[in-house]
Amino acid sequence: MNFDYSPKVQEMQARLLAFFDAHIYPNERRFFAEVEANRRAGNAWVPTKLIEELKPLARAAGLWNLFLPKSSRAPEGLSNLEYAPLCEIMGRVSWAAEVFNCSAPDTGNMETIERYGSEAHKSAWLEPLLRGEMRSAFLMTEPEVASSDATNIQCRIERDGDDYVINGTKWWSSGAGDPRCAIYIVMGKTNPEAGRHEQQAMVLVPANTPGITVLRPLSVFGYDDAPHGHMELRLSNVRVPASNILLGEGRGFEIAQGRLGPGRIHHCMRSIGAAERALQLMCERAIARVAFGKTIAQQTVTQERIAEARCSIEQARLLTLKAAYMMDTVGNKGAKAEIAMIKIVAPNMALKVIDWAIQVYGGMGVSDDTPLAMMWAHQRTLRLADGPDEVHRNSLAKLELARHMAMPGEVSMPVTRGS
Repeated sequence: MNFDYSPKVQEMQARLLAFFDAHIYPNERRFFAEVEANRRAGNAWVPTKLIEELKPLARAAGLWNLFLPKSSRAPEGLSNLEYAPLCEIMGRVSWAAEVFNCSAPDTGNMETIERYGSEAHKSAWLEPLLRGEMRSAFLMTEPEVASSDATNIQCRIERDGDDYVINGTKWWSSGAGDPRCAIYIVMGKTNPEAGRHEQQAMVLVPANTPGITVLRPLSVFGYDDAPHGHMELRLSNVRVPASNILLGEGRGFEIAQGRLGPGRIHHCMRSIGAAERALQLMCERAIARVAFGKTIAQQTVTQERIAEARCSIEQARLLTLKAAYMMDTVGNKGAKAEIAMIKIVAPNMALKVIDWAIQVYGGMGVSDDTPLAMMWAHQRTLRLADGPDEVHRNSLAKLELARHMAMPGEVSMPVTRGS
Protein backbone atom coordinates (compact mmCIF):
# COMPACT_ATOMS: atom_id res chain seq x y z
CA MET A 1 0.00 0.00 0.00
CA ASN A 2 1.36 3.37 -1.05
CA PHE A 3 -0.21 6.32 0.74
CA ASP A 4 1.89 9.02 -0.89
CA TYR A 5 -0.30 11.87 -2.06
CA SER A 6 -0.21 12.28 -5.82
CA PRO A 7 0.94 15.60 -7.32
CA LYS A 8 -2.72 16.31 -8.11
CA VAL A 9 -3.76 15.83 -4.48
CA GLN A 10 -0.79 17.82 -3.17
CA GLU A 11 -1.74 20.72 -5.43
CA MET A 12 -5.37 20.52 -4.25
CA GLN A 13 -4.18 20.43 -0.63
CA ALA A 14 -2.24 23.63 -1.18
CA ARG A 15 -5.21 25.24 -2.89
CA LEU A 16 -7.58 24.20 -0.10
CA LEU A 17 -5.23 25.43 2.65
CA ALA A 18 -4.93 28.76 0.84
CA PHE A 19 -8.73 28.95 0.67
CA PHE A 20 -8.92 28.35 4.42
CA ASP A 21 -6.37 31.09 5.09
CA ALA A 22 -8.20 33.54 2.86
CA HIS A 23 -11.84 32.76 3.55
CA ILE A 24 -12.52 30.22 6.34
CA TYR A 25 -10.33 31.11 9.34
CA PRO A 26 -10.93 34.88 9.02
CA ASN A 27 -14.70 34.28 9.01
CA GLU A 28 -15.03 31.82 11.92
CA ARG A 29 -16.46 34.43 14.28
CA ARG A 30 -18.61 36.01 11.56
CA PHE A 31 -20.37 32.67 10.98
CA PHE A 32 -21.43 32.30 14.60
CA ALA A 33 -22.27 36.01 14.92
CA GLU A 34 -24.60 35.67 11.94
CA VAL A 35 -26.27 32.60 13.45
CA GLU A 36 -26.73 34.44 16.75
CA ALA A 37 -28.21 37.45 14.96
CA ASN A 38 -30.71 35.19 13.22
CA ARG A 39 -31.52 33.59 16.56
CA ARG A 40 -32.22 36.96 18.14
CA ALA A 41 -34.40 37.85 15.15
CA GLY A 42 -36.51 34.77 15.88
CA ASN A 43 -35.21 32.06 13.52
CA ALA A 44 -31.84 30.39 14.07
CA TRP A 45 -32.40 28.08 11.09
CA VAL A 46 -31.99 30.74 8.40
CA PRO A 47 -29.01 29.84 6.16
CA THR A 48 -26.05 32.12 6.68
CA LYS A 49 -25.13 34.63 4.00
CA LEU A 50 -21.49 33.76 4.59
CA ILE A 51 -21.82 30.17 3.36
CA GLU A 52 -23.71 31.26 0.27
CA GLU A 53 -21.06 33.90 -0.46
CA LEU A 54 -18.24 31.37 -0.20
CA LYS A 55 -19.78 28.57 -2.28
CA PRO A 56 -19.17 30.29 -5.66
CA LEU A 57 -15.58 30.97 -4.63
CA ALA A 58 -15.08 27.29 -3.78
CA ARG A 59 -16.52 26.23 -7.13
CA ALA A 60 -14.30 28.70 -8.96
CA ALA A 61 -11.30 27.29 -7.07
CA GLY A 62 -12.14 23.75 -8.24
CA LEU A 63 -12.96 22.62 -4.70
CA TRP A 64 -16.50 21.30 -5.18
CA ASN A 65 -18.15 17.86 -4.87
CA LEU A 66 -14.80 16.23 -4.16
CA PHE A 67 -16.37 13.39 -2.14
CA LEU A 68 -18.25 11.47 -4.86
CA PRO A 69 -16.12 8.97 -6.81
CA LYS A 70 -16.98 7.44 -10.17
CA SER A 71 -19.99 9.59 -11.01
CA SER A 72 -20.53 11.12 -14.42
CA ARG A 73 -22.60 13.81 -12.73
CA ALA A 74 -19.65 14.82 -10.51
CA PRO A 75 -16.51 14.45 -12.64
CA GLU A 76 -14.53 16.36 -10.01
CA GLY A 77 -15.12 13.54 -7.51
CA LEU A 78 -12.04 11.87 -6.05
CA SER A 79 -11.29 8.38 -4.82
CA ASN A 80 -11.58 7.80 -1.07
CA LEU A 81 -7.80 7.79 -0.73
CA GLU A 82 -7.45 11.04 -2.67
CA TYR A 83 -10.28 12.70 -0.76
CA ALA A 84 -8.96 11.80 2.71
CA PRO A 85 -6.36 14.58 3.15
CA LEU A 86 -8.76 17.19 1.75
CA CYS A 87 -11.68 16.11 3.92
CA GLU A 88 -9.30 16.23 6.89
CA ILE A 89 -8.59 19.90 6.20
CA MET A 90 -12.32 20.62 5.99
CA GLY A 91 -12.71 19.10 9.45
CA ARG A 92 -10.60 21.84 11.04
CA VAL A 93 -13.61 24.19 11.14
CA SER A 94 -17.04 22.80 12.01
CA TRP A 95 -19.02 24.53 9.26
CA ALA A 96 -16.42 24.53 6.48
CA ALA A 97 -17.42 21.36 4.61
CA GLU A 98 -20.69 22.89 3.41
CA VAL A 99 -18.75 25.61 1.57
CA PHE A 100 -17.37 22.87 -0.70
CA ASN A 101 -20.68 20.93 -0.94
CA CYS A 102 -19.01 18.15 1.05
CA SER A 103 -21.04 18.17 4.27
CA ALA A 104 -23.11 15.50 5.95
CA PRO A 105 -25.78 14.29 5.57
CA ASP A 106 -25.86 15.56 1.97
CA THR A 107 -22.74 13.63 0.95
CA GLY A 108 -24.19 10.32 2.14
CA ASN A 109 -27.57 11.09 0.62
CA MET A 110 -26.06 12.05 -2.71
CA GLU A 111 -24.01 8.87 -2.78
CA THR A 112 -27.13 6.86 -1.89
CA ILE A 113 -29.15 8.35 -4.74
CA GLU A 114 -26.23 7.94 -7.13
CA ARG A 115 -25.76 4.27 -6.22
CA TYR A 116 -29.34 3.15 -5.63
CA GLY A 117 -31.65 5.69 -7.25
CA SER A 118 -33.32 5.61 -10.65
CA GLU A 119 -32.50 8.07 -13.42
CA ALA A 120 -35.67 9.97 -12.50
CA HIS A 121 -34.51 10.20 -8.86
CA LYS A 122 -31.12 11.48 -9.96
CA SER A 123 -32.56 14.14 -12.23
CA ALA A 124 -35.03 15.35 -9.62
CA TRP A 125 -32.84 15.28 -6.51
CA LEU A 126 -29.20 14.36 -7.09
CA GLU A 127 -28.44 17.02 -9.68
CA PRO A 128 -29.81 19.95 -7.61
CA LEU A 129 -27.93 18.61 -4.57
CA LEU A 130 -24.71 18.44 -6.55
CA ARG A 131 -25.25 22.03 -7.64
CA GLY A 132 -25.71 23.08 -4.01
CA GLU A 133 -29.19 24.41 -4.69
CA MET A 134 -30.89 22.41 -1.94
CA ARG A 135 -30.11 20.34 1.13
CA SER A 136 -31.33 16.96 2.37
CA ALA A 137 -31.87 14.88 5.51
CA PHE A 138 -31.58 11.21 6.40
CA LEU A 139 -34.37 9.87 8.63
CA MET A 140 -33.32 6.60 10.26
CA THR A 141 -32.97 6.93 14.05
CA GLU A 142 -36.10 6.70 16.22
CA PRO A 143 -36.72 7.78 19.83
CA GLU A 144 -38.71 4.73 20.90
CA VAL A 145 -36.22 1.99 19.97
CA ALA A 146 -32.49 1.25 20.22
CA SER A 147 -31.62 2.45 16.75
CA SER A 148 -28.08 1.11 16.96
CA ASP A 149 -29.89 -2.05 15.79
CA ALA A 150 -31.54 -0.89 12.58
CA THR A 151 -33.81 -3.93 12.53
CA ASN A 152 -35.65 -2.35 15.50
CA ILE A 153 -37.04 0.46 13.38
CA GLN A 154 -40.80 0.85 13.81
CA CYS A 155 -41.65 3.48 11.17
CA ARG A 156 -44.06 1.86 8.70
CA ILE A 157 -43.95 2.23 4.94
CA GLU A 158 -47.12 0.59 3.58
CA ARG A 159 -48.21 0.15 -0.02
CA ASP A 160 -51.55 1.68 -0.96
CA GLY A 161 -52.24 1.39 -4.64
CA ASP A 162 -49.70 3.49 -6.54
CA ASP A 163 -48.44 5.11 -3.34
CA TYR A 164 -46.58 4.36 -0.13
CA VAL A 165 -48.01 5.71 3.13
CA ILE A 166 -45.50 6.45 5.90
CA ASN A 167 -46.17 6.68 9.64
CA GLY A 168 -43.57 7.08 12.38
CA THR A 169 -41.38 9.37 14.46
CA LYS A 170 -37.74 10.08 13.66
CA TRP A 171 -35.10 12.09 15.47
CA TRP A 172 -31.50 13.22 15.03
CA SER A 173 -32.57 14.09 11.48
CA SER A 174 -29.68 16.44 10.77
CA GLY A 175 -30.49 19.37 8.51
CA ALA A 176 -34.25 18.83 8.52
CA GLY A 177 -34.84 22.29 10.02
CA ASP A 178 -33.00 24.07 7.20
CA PRO A 179 -35.50 25.77 4.84
CA ARG A 180 -33.32 24.61 1.94
CA CYS A 181 -33.88 20.97 2.94
CA ALA A 182 -36.03 19.69 0.08
CA ILE A 183 -35.74 15.90 0.26
CA TYR A 184 -35.62 13.25 2.98
CA ILE A 185 -34.43 9.67 2.67
CA VAL A 186 -36.67 7.78 5.11
CA MET A 187 -35.98 4.26 6.36
CA GLY A 188 -38.88 2.17 7.63
CA LYS A 189 -40.48 -1.27 7.54
CA THR A 190 -42.50 -2.48 4.59
CA ASN A 191 -42.93 -6.08 5.79
CA PRO A 192 -42.48 -6.90 9.51
CA GLU A 193 -42.99 -10.60 8.73
CA ALA A 194 -40.01 -10.90 6.39
CA GLY A 195 -36.51 -11.98 7.40
CA ARG A 196 -34.79 -9.78 9.96
CA HIS A 197 -32.75 -7.92 7.35
CA GLU A 198 -35.40 -7.94 4.62
CA GLN A 199 -38.12 -6.01 6.45
CA GLN A 200 -36.88 -2.50 5.71
CA ALA A 201 -37.01 -0.11 2.79
CA MET A 202 -35.84 3.40 2.00
CA VAL A 203 -38.03 5.91 0.23
CA LEU A 204 -37.51 9.45 -1.04
CA VAL A 205 -39.89 11.91 0.61
CA PRO A 206 -40.09 15.57 -0.51
CA ALA A 207 -39.86 17.78 2.57
CA ASN A 208 -43.04 19.67 1.66
CA THR A 209 -45.20 16.52 1.60
CA PRO A 210 -48.36 16.89 3.74
CA GLY A 211 -48.21 15.06 7.07
CA ILE A 212 -44.64 15.97 8.06
CA THR A 213 -44.27 17.90 11.32
CA VAL A 214 -40.93 19.12 12.67
CA LEU A 215 -41.48 18.73 16.42
CA ARG A 216 -38.30 20.28 17.84
CA PRO A 217 -34.57 20.77 17.41
CA LEU A 218 -32.29 18.65 19.61
CA SER A 219 -29.20 20.03 21.29
CA VAL A 220 -25.79 18.40 21.79
CA PHE A 221 -24.31 19.40 25.16
CA GLY A 222 -26.20 22.67 24.80
CA TYR A 223 -25.28 23.30 21.15
CA ASP A 224 -28.22 23.26 18.72
CA ASP A 225 -25.91 23.33 15.66
CA ALA A 226 -28.02 26.03 14.02
CA PRO A 227 -28.58 26.62 11.18
CA HIS A 228 -27.97 22.94 10.42
CA GLY A 229 -29.59 21.39 13.48
CA HIS A 230 -30.82 17.93 14.43
CA MET A 231 -34.60 17.62 14.33
CA GLU A 232 -37.29 15.34 15.71
CA LEU A 233 -40.07 14.80 13.16
CA ARG A 234 -43.42 13.07 13.02
CA LEU A 235 -44.68 11.52 9.79
CA SER A 236 -48.46 11.03 9.83
CA ASN A 237 -50.01 9.36 6.78
CA VAL A 238 -47.31 10.83 4.56
CA ARG A 239 -48.12 9.72 1.02
CA VAL A 240 -45.54 9.49 -1.78
CA PRO A 241 -45.56 7.75 -5.18
CA ALA A 242 -44.47 4.11 -5.11
CA SER A 243 -41.79 5.04 -7.64
CA ASN A 244 -39.98 6.97 -4.87
CA ILE A 245 -38.72 3.74 -3.28
CA LEU A 246 -35.00 3.00 -3.61
CA LEU A 247 -34.23 -0.43 -5.12
CA GLY A 248 -37.44 -1.96 -3.76
CA GLU A 249 -39.05 -3.40 -0.66
CA GLY A 250 -36.74 -5.32 1.64
CA ARG A 251 -33.60 -3.55 0.40
CA GLY A 252 -33.37 -0.84 3.08
CA PHE A 253 -30.87 -2.59 5.35
CA GLU A 254 -28.64 -3.32 2.37
CA ILE A 255 -28.75 0.35 1.33
CA ALA A 256 -28.01 1.46 4.90
CA GLN A 257 -24.85 -0.64 4.99
CA GLY A 258 -23.71 0.78 1.66
CA ARG A 259 -24.50 4.36 2.68
CA LEU A 260 -22.87 4.29 6.09
CA GLY A 261 -19.46 3.09 4.91
CA PRO A 262 -18.47 6.33 3.13
CA GLY A 263 -20.28 8.43 5.74
CA ARG A 264 -18.34 6.82 8.56
CA ILE A 265 -14.94 7.31 6.99
CA HIS A 266 -15.72 10.92 6.04
CA HIS A 267 -16.52 11.62 9.71
CA CYS A 268 -13.19 10.04 10.65
CA MET A 269 -11.29 12.14 8.14
CA ARG A 270 -12.83 15.28 9.61
CA SER A 271 -12.06 14.02 13.15
CA ILE A 272 -8.37 13.93 12.27
CA GLY A 273 -8.62 17.50 11.01
CA ALA A 274 -10.29 18.55 14.27
CA ALA A 275 -7.51 16.88 16.25
CA GLU A 276 -4.85 18.63 14.18
CA ARG A 277 -6.52 21.98 14.81
CA ALA A 278 -6.74 21.23 18.54
CA LEU A 279 -3.05 20.29 18.68
CA GLN A 280 -2.12 23.49 16.84
CA LEU A 281 -4.15 25.59 19.27
CA MET A 282 -2.68 23.66 22.21
CA CYS A 283 0.90 24.34 21.12
CA GLU A 284 0.26 28.02 20.40
CA ARG A 285 -1.35 28.53 23.80
CA ALA A 286 1.32 26.54 25.62
CA ILE A 287 4.11 28.64 24.08
CA ALA A 288 2.39 31.93 24.92
CA ARG A 289 1.36 31.32 28.56
CA VAL A 290 3.58 31.35 31.66
CA ALA A 291 2.78 29.47 34.87
CA PHE A 292 5.05 28.85 37.86
CA GLY A 293 7.97 30.67 36.28
CA LYS A 294 8.05 29.01 32.86
CA THR A 295 5.87 28.60 29.84
CA ILE A 296 3.23 25.87 29.83
CA ALA A 297 5.14 24.39 26.87
CA GLN A 298 8.13 23.87 29.16
CA GLN A 299 6.07 21.87 31.65
CA THR A 300 6.88 18.18 31.31
CA VAL A 301 3.25 17.09 31.44
CA THR A 302 2.45 19.37 28.48
CA GLN A 303 5.35 18.04 26.46
CA GLU A 304 4.25 14.47 27.09
CA ARG A 305 0.71 15.25 25.95
CA ILE A 306 1.90 17.04 22.82
CA ALA A 307 4.08 14.06 21.90
CA GLU A 308 1.30 11.58 22.61
CA ALA A 309 -1.17 13.68 20.59
CA ARG A 310 1.15 13.66 17.58
CA CYS A 311 1.58 9.87 17.81
CA SER A 312 -2.18 9.33 18.14
CA ILE A 313 -3.04 11.58 15.19
CA GLU A 314 -0.51 9.90 12.93
CA GLN A 315 -1.73 6.42 13.89
CA ALA A 316 -5.35 7.37 13.22
CA ARG A 317 -4.45 8.99 9.92
CA LEU A 318 -2.64 5.88 8.71
CA LEU A 319 -5.61 3.69 9.66
CA THR A 320 -7.94 6.08 7.85
CA LEU A 321 -5.80 5.97 4.73
CA LYS A 322 -5.71 2.17 4.87
CA ALA A 323 -9.50 2.03 5.16
CA ALA A 324 -9.87 4.46 2.25
CA TYR A 325 -7.43 2.39 0.17
CA MET A 326 -9.37 -0.78 0.94
CA MET A 327 -12.68 0.86 0.00
CA ASP A 328 -11.19 1.92 -3.32
CA THR A 329 -9.63 -1.47 -4.11
CA VAL A 330 -11.91 -4.16 -2.62
CA GLY A 331 -15.12 -2.20 -2.00
CA ASN A 332 -16.96 -1.08 1.12
CA LYS A 333 -17.93 -4.61 2.11
CA GLY A 334 -14.38 -5.86 1.83
CA ALA A 335 -13.20 -2.94 3.95
CA LYS A 336 -15.79 -3.36 6.71
CA ALA A 337 -13.19 -4.30 9.34
CA GLU A 338 -11.04 -1.28 8.56
CA ILE A 339 -14.10 1.01 8.53
CA ALA A 340 -15.18 -0.34 11.92
CA MET A 341 -11.67 0.13 13.34
CA ILE A 342 -11.30 3.73 12.28
CA LYS A 343 -14.83 4.60 13.40
CA ILE A 344 -13.81 3.41 16.88
CA VAL A 345 -10.37 4.98 16.86
CA ALA A 346 -10.78 8.43 15.28
CA PRO A 347 -13.45 10.06 17.48
CA ASN A 348 -11.84 8.70 20.67
CA MET A 349 -8.45 9.97 19.54
CA ALA A 350 -9.85 13.40 18.69
CA LEU A 351 -11.64 13.62 22.04
CA LYS A 352 -8.38 12.92 23.87
CA VAL A 353 -6.42 15.55 21.94
CA ILE A 354 -9.17 18.18 22.23
CA ASP A 355 -9.45 17.48 25.97
CA TRP A 356 -5.72 18.07 26.43
CA ALA A 357 -5.98 21.31 24.46
CA ILE A 358 -8.83 22.43 26.71
CA GLN A 359 -6.63 21.77 29.76
CA VAL A 360 -3.91 24.01 28.36
CA TYR A 361 -6.44 26.81 27.76
CA GLY A 362 -7.96 26.44 31.22
CA GLY A 363 -11.29 28.23 31.70
CA MET A 364 -11.10 29.74 28.24
CA GLY A 365 -11.08 26.24 26.77
CA VAL A 366 -14.60 25.44 27.92
CA SER A 367 -16.00 28.78 26.73
CA ASP A 368 -17.00 29.81 23.24
CA ASP A 369 -13.91 32.02 22.94
CA THR A 370 -12.21 29.06 21.25
CA PRO A 371 -13.70 26.35 19.00
CA LEU A 372 -12.53 23.61 21.39
CA ALA A 373 -15.75 23.14 23.41
CA MET A 374 -17.88 22.77 20.28
CA MET A 375 -15.28 20.49 18.71
CA TRP A 376 -15.39 18.27 21.79
CA ALA A 377 -19.21 18.11 21.69
CA HIS A 378 -19.15 17.12 18.01
CA GLN A 379 -16.55 14.40 18.52
CA ARG A 380 -18.37 12.98 21.53
CA THR A 381 -21.49 12.73 19.38
CA LEU A 382 -19.55 10.77 16.76
CA ARG A 383 -19.05 7.95 19.26
CA LEU A 384 -22.80 7.40 18.76
CA ALA A 385 -23.50 8.62 15.22
CA ASP A 386 -23.40 6.06 12.40
CA GLY A 387 -23.31 3.31 15.00
CA PRO A 388 -22.01 3.47 18.59
CA ASP A 389 -18.55 2.25 19.55
CA GLU A 390 -20.03 -0.90 21.09
CA VAL A 391 -21.66 -2.01 17.82
CA HIS A 392 -18.47 -1.48 15.85
CA ARG A 393 -16.40 -3.32 18.46
CA ASN A 394 -18.87 -6.20 18.41
CA SER A 395 -18.76 -6.40 14.61
CA LEU A 396 -14.99 -6.18 14.59
CA ALA A 397 -14.63 -8.90 17.23
CA LYS A 398 -16.86 -11.23 15.21
CA LEU A 399 -14.76 -10.65 12.10
CA GLU A 400 -11.60 -11.33 14.07
CA LEU A 401 -12.98 -14.47 15.69
CA ALA A 402 -14.13 -15.76 12.30
CA ARG A 403 -10.54 -15.59 11.08
CA HIS A 404 -9.52 -18.06 13.80
CA MET A 405 -12.43 -20.48 13.55
CA ALA A 406 -11.48 -23.97 12.41
CA MET A 407 -12.83 -24.80 8.96
CA PRO A 408 -15.18 -27.82 8.69
CA GLY A 409 -13.11 -31.00 8.87
CA GLU A 410 -10.08 -29.27 10.35
CA VAL A 411 -8.61 -30.33 13.66
CA SER A 412 -7.39 -27.48 15.84
CA MET A 413 -3.93 -28.49 17.10
CA PRO A 414 -2.71 -27.31 20.49
CA VAL A 415 0.19 -24.94 20.54
CA THR A 416 3.20 -26.70 22.07
CA ARG A 417 6.64 -25.49 22.95
CA GLY A 418 9.28 -26.83 20.59
CA SER A 419 12.22 -28.81 21.93
